[in-house]
Amino acid sequence: MTPVPASNASQSVASPAESRWRTRDILVAAVIGVAFGVVFWAWGLAWSLFEPLNAAFPVARDLLYAVWLVPAVLAPLVIRKPGAALFAELVAAGVSALLGSAWGVDTLLSGFVQGAAAELVFAFTLYRLWSFAVLSIAAIASAAAAWVHDWVLYYPDVALDLQVARGIAMAVSAVVIVAAGSRALAGSLRRAGVLEGFPD
Repeated sequence: MTPVPASNASQSVASPAESRWRTRDILVAAVIGVAFGVVFWAWGLAWSLFEPLNAAFPVARDLLYAVWLVPAVLAPLVIRKPGAALFAELVAAGVSALLGSAWGVDTLLSGFVQGAAAELVFAFTLYRLWSFAVLSIAAIASAAAAWVHDWVLYYPDVALDLQVARGIAMAVSAVVIVAAGSRALAGSLRRAGVLEGFPD
């Protein structure tokens, strides 16, 4: 059996050093989570105000849904370590719940399924691929998890065609707000020198 060159092996599988969380990784992921926890809480207060958008198009409000999914892509894009998507999304959900989210304890379940779905996509790439396509797939996976969760708990009686329309709107929202937005935010933070010591 021909040995695999060390350079090729390192490109395909993360080494223990790359997978191990540093103190700065934990702090940055926590800061992202806390910051977006406040955003989640405020977005929850504003959510009912967006209801009139559905008068123009039945699922127009869902084009704004993906704000709740940003930490699940932004944190792993910055930290690039296993668990970052789930950790940041759960911290954000927890902060939102503590601040008085209208959805109470279910906010934590939402954060878990949304973070876990994105985490699975990044795990499939071995936390090595960070193209816009991968970020988009992770964002859509997170939106799909949220869509199923909301369908079961909040919209069980909504017609199938409207459910499908909601899913499409949420996927579009995920690509634009989460994938593109996370890329833009990470780029801005790097230019500001905030992410010194983190991968480009």
